[in-house]
Amino acid sequence: MKYKDVFLPEILFEFRKDGNAVRVSAIDPITGTEVTTVASTKHTRREMKAVAGRKLRYVLAKNASRAY
Repeated sequence: MKYKDVFLPEILFEFRKDGNAVRVSAIDPITGTEVTTVASTKHTRREMKAVAGRKLRYVLAKNASRAY
């Protein structure tokens, strides 16, 4: 399964600023899977959400392929 094939109706995001960095967590509320990325404060929230969401889809696709 490719990460682009993963459909997520909802993603929860958490942002924590620490100096010049922002820790972004993306959570799938259905499976409880959580991933974390670190971004510069120069990036917009939209960019941070896109990266964290893409990483979450990647992890879910990887876990789904292991299940078979």
